[in-house]
Amino acid sequence: MAELKTKRTAASVAAFLNGIADPARRRDCRAIRVMMERATRSKAAMWGPSIVGFGIYRYELPNGRLGEWMLTGFSPRKQALTLYIMAGFGFDKDLMRQLGTYKTAKACLYIRQLEDVDTAVLQRLIQNSVKRMKARSA
Repeated sequence: MAELKTKRTAASVAAFLNGIADPARRRDCRAIRVMMERATRSKAAMWGPSIVGFGIYRYELPNGRLGEWMLTGFSPRKQALTLYIMAGFGFDKDLMRQLGTYKTAKACLYIRQLEDVDTAVLQRLIQNSVKRMKARSA
């Protein structure tokens, strides 16, 4: 299996967030950062050039090789804020119904702006995912 291209870096999260041109998107990203730091009890770190990640999830592949990935994270993509809810969405169907306006794909939650969702529900969703991922960590 090929090595992951996206890895944790030493780049500045603050500089990355400060570089977001749209003030509303920048404000949303700062709020999501606080939510994810609260859920993981970990400081933000850059993963590649455009993902802000939190915590470490260690896993073992079937061939015995070990890997690391973030417990949760986000990226301010052009089309939508992308939140990485690593445990997926099948566990929290009731929360998903209460969340607001969003789209999903595998472990990605896409929201246009933070005001489109209930932030208390989003916080619970992030916390639940982090708890599940910590339980899975090798």
